[in-house]
Amino acid sequence: MNEQKKVLSKKKGKKRKQMSAGLTVFLTVFLICFMIAVVTGAGIVLTVFNDLGFIGAGSIEDDVAGVDYIDLDEYIANQSQTTIVYAYDEKGKEVEIARLHGSENRMWVDLNEVCKYLKDAFVAVEDKRFFDHDGVDWIRSIGGVIKSGFSEGGSTITQQLIKNLTGENQATFARKYKEIKNALKLEQHFDKDEILEAYLNTIYLDMGCYGVKTGAEYYFGKDVSELTLMESAILASITQKPRKNNPMINYDENRNRAVYCLDTMLSEGMISQEEYDEAIAEEVVFKGVHSNTSEKDDEAEVSATTTEYQSYYVDYVIDCVIDDLMAQYGYSETEAWTQVFYGGLRIYTAVDMDVQEEMEDVYYNRITFPDSDDDENPIQSAMVILDYEGRLVGIMGQLGKKTGNRVLNIAADSFRQPGSCIKPLSCYAPAIELDYYYWSSYLPNFGIYLKKMGSTWPTNYGGNPGDIEDLRTLQQALAPSLNTIPARIVDTLSPSRSYFFLRDVFKLSTLTQADADYAPMAIGAMTKGVKALDMAAAYVVFGSQGMYYEPWCYYKVTNASGTKTILETEREGEQVLSAGTADVMNHMMQTVVTSSGGTGRSYSVKGFDSFAKSGTTSDNKDKWFIGGTPYYVCAAWVGFEDNTEINTKKYGQNPAGKVYKEVMNRIHEDLDKKKFEYSDESVRRSYCTATGLLASSSCKDKATGWYKIDNLPTRCKQCSGS
Repeated sequence: MNEQKKVLSKKKGKKRKQMSAGLTVFLTVFLICFMIAVVTGAGIVLTVFNDLGFIGAGSIEDDVAGVDYIDLDEYIANQSQTTIVYAYDEKGKEVEIARLHGSENRMWVDLNEVCKYLKDAFVAVEDKRFFDHDGVDWIRSIGGVIKSGFSEGGSTITQQLIKNLTGENQATFARKYKEIKNALKLEQHFDKDEILEAYLNTIYLDMGCYGVKTGAEYYFGKDVSELTLMESAILASITQKPRKNNPMINYDENRNRAVYCLDTMLSEGMISQEEYDEAIAEEVVFKGVHSNTSEKDDEAEVSATTTEYQSYYVDYVIDCVIDDLMAQYGYSETEAWTQVFYGGLRIYTAVDMDVQEEMEDVYYNRITFPDSDDDENPIQSAMVILDYEGRLVGIMGQLGKKTGNRVLNIAADSFRQPGSCIKPLSCYAPAIELDYYYWSSYLPNFGIYLKKMGSTWPTNYGGNPGDIEDLRTLQQALAPSLNTIPARIVDTLSPSRSYFFLRDVFKLSTLTQADADYAPMAIGAMTKGVKALDMAAAYVVFGSQGMYYEPWCYYKVTNASGTKTILETEREGEQVLSAGTADVMNHMMQTVVTSSGGTGRSYSVKGFDSFAKSGTTSDNKDKWFIGGTPYYVCAAWVGFEDNTEINTKKYGQNPAGKVYKEVMNRIHEDLDKKKFEYSDESVRRSYCTATGLLASSSCKDKATGWYKIDNLPTRCKQCSGS
């Protein structure tokens, strides 16, 4: 008896469940029909929905007729888009070198640039009646809601576009109603091709890819115009459930849906049986990952195979564009950053790709540096190369493999003590420009008495105090990098005047007022230090006949279509030294490389005249070498980030000179022979080595020097006896 009751109870329960399921279906269908009635003109119901807050106030005619519709053009304009960074190759052709984007990697592509296979694949798998309905597939919508509720509800491509644009995807009746209303209105104002184009450019395809262009390039390394039928089906099969259907993570899931896509395309007459068979048999190769196997790498491994860090040059360009946007448009830093990474900009850089590649090879592989180094505290180096109009042709921020994007760039961002590299800027050039001294002016190789120190200062390298009777010309003091004579020059000029030249003539950006003193001006013992980029720009003056150019790294920045120039570099120089002074300094600094006592004699550039200056701090924590050929100026720095003393037995007397020579020889190897250009404001003359005056016929010992035409020494009379 009890068993009978149990059986009857089960039957009744089953019957109740069936009735409940049937009631659910009935109510769902009723709601859909009710919704259709609302959309198609039930004004009374619309009022009820207004009262409930589901939709905005207004008449049914206004709400459905399309007065208040989604402006597709405005939404498209506001979509986050990927910024592209370009360089120019040796033939002047634009070459893409980087893409910048936040979490959304998006590139817009016109519909006519998308291959037919890809367009048809998306229509087949997502909305095969797309070209026939008015924005809503009513039969499919009812079936979708019955099957999945309002979370999916058989959305058309138009409806999916609405979700992509608005970001609204709540599983509610109100949201679904609004989506249908907007879809109907959208199709009243835009044609099918416009809607399909917007859809293909806004869909999410996993791995940060938004739109078919970035998807095609990420998964297949191809343009959307080049995809095969099978590749098109694979891409179209991702969007329903991007992570689950990612072919590089879940190959089998994607394959099943791709075959379904091909089946639909075949049944709809979009492709032939022959095309279908070829697609099924195609061996698809993903970008950097094998395919046609279910044994796929997981997401982390996939990401590792495709991640490449942008160059230090691109890092620097990003910083400059952000700074320039803030300066020119009044953006906050966050606004400028957003514009760079989400604004779809086109940035045309000034990098010389051959130069940058050679620098990267030397620096990434630590060429000229010991193979074994302290991993916890490795020696570091940075380098900047400019041409004589301030164009930044190459930059390296650190030694070794790059470990991320926008990491520390020592060349552009770090302050380091310049040592003797400051002397041409603070001592020799001002002395010649202001006519205090000339090439063959003799000064004692001995320090000056500083009252606040109560002693004679400074000594030369190695602690050598020099000799008051040892007279040296300016050239003879510069080439071996004496400290004593620069101190005497600063004493003659005054530290404040030397400081003026560093700040206002050579534009060093890191000075403090405390630097207007003897030690900073004579031997480079600065309060904060200097940047390699600033130093390179200052030395450009010596090869450009006295013109200073603020370093620049891009030609222009435009919007995505190129129709609007947002930023453009002004490349006008400023005459900061007379051409005669620049000529004299150029020739004088060439003796750093050519004379027997010159500190740069081991670091000449093969086959080219070059001027140079080495720099070493008194505590041996910073090593510099800055030089120029008729093509480029290069500033190289070597040292430790924590200011550890450099072991010269391990790294050599000047490791900055070694890396300078390696890079400069490489980038000059295939360049045409070229000489420096000089002005008519300087002349070459013989001088008497006994007096430093212009040599007469009676002078026995003579040498050659360069002089400003308006500051020639008098002719020597001492040797003639008159």
